[in-house]
Amino acid sequence: MALGPLTRRIAYLEEGDIAILSRESAEILNEKGETVERRIQIAELSGAIVGKGNYKHFMEKEIHEQPATVGETLNGLVDAGTRGVVLPALPFDLATVDRVTLVACGTSYYAAMVAKYWIESLAQVPVELDIASEFRYRNGPVLPGSLAMFVSQSGETVDTLAALRYAKAKGAHTAAVVNVPTSAMAREADVMLRTLAGPEIGVATTKAFTAQLSVLACFATALGRARGLISADREAQITQALMEIPARLAEGLVKLPSLLTPIVEEVAEARDVLYLGRGLSYPLAMEGALKLKEISYIHAEGYAAGEMKHGPIALIDETVPVIALAPEDSWFEKTVSNLQEVAARRGRVIVFTTKRGAEHLRPIAAHVVEMPDIDPLVSPLLYALPVQMLAYYVAVRKGTDVDQPRNLAKSVTVE
Repeated sequence: MALGPLTRRIAYLEEGDIAILSRESAEILNEKGETVERRIQIAELSGAIVGKGNYKHFMEKEIHEQPATVGETLNGLVDAGTRGVVLPALPFDLATVDRVTLVACGTSYYAAMVAKYWIESLAQVPVELDIASEFRYRNGPVLPGSLAMFVSQSGETVDTLAALRYAKAKGAHTAAVVNVPTSAMAREADVMLRTLAGPEIGVATTKAFTAQLSVLACFATALGRARGLISADREAQITQALMEIPARLAEGLVKLPSLLTPIVEEVAEARDVLYLGRGLSYPLAMEGALKLKEISYIHAEGYAAGEMKHGPIALIDETVPVIALAPEDSWFEKTVSNLQEVAARRGRVIVFTTKRGAEHLRPIAAHVVEMPDIDPLVSPLLYALPVQMLAYYVAVRKGTDVDQPRNLAKSVTVE
């Protein structure tokens, strides 16, 4: 992106390469000191400056781009005619995949955590989920012929890249879910599953996260179909639910700002915030807490709601907002029970749920935000929106540097 205004012709160096540059030429030497040729590629990003348009921050702009970026990502993976998932050509047979390892960092890790639920429920394939910086050093077993998937916005995160190389050396099939098709992970993995989020400038990722979820939902569906566990009718139901997400996101972008205003004022004054969710909403609770920490500098933690009785409930009092993600899924009644326990201890319950869910939760909640109805299976794609917007508005309210939070970088390329 930095080179966009200067040139679209780029040659990528391989490991050990050295480039000797002069005004007249560029000579590339490999690690043996031999002169080599590296293929010149035409970068997709033109020299046009990436701007904020009419938005105050890049993050705000990127939040509002999600209906388009999710739609474009899904259009590349779903056949609208057959309502079936179409993955790129794979160098291995999906039907033979009996174990998946998912590795990522930061927000991408939470996308992978959602994918673990999807893959295990739809395809009945056991999934190992790990943080890249832990996976690469613990010398864990990677079975030859298994599938290792690596999720990264930039495709350059050093720990995730090192983990990919480790899995590849162990004989695993490797797949990279990345937003940059010319990145190191995209080049080195056996297959690239690309997110079409476009350039993302804000350090706190938003549209790349929902694009990752889109790709991973399609992959889990394709894996379930390949293993004979998903019928054509069920695949059509899932893809239809996915294709409705852009419209539901657009609806949320219109309705949420006014609904969030009183919540923003309350959260901005808090010292500690708890996020709760169960099932597919648990990773979203973790992501919501991360977003708030990243850009508003408020201490926040995400928990599985059923874990409240195992320690965190000791923190509950009237000064701690408890933000719950409660779509009407198979975990809904249990989530309501957990929130009743919070309310009994004078906790300030803030809940995002459906219209019908709101009827159950209004008596115990300080704030209830109604979300559009959606198939619970794809709810993480929609419920990502309010936690992103809440974090953004709180950060603006506190006057922090939203696009460039202190101590953080967009792509973590050092250990």
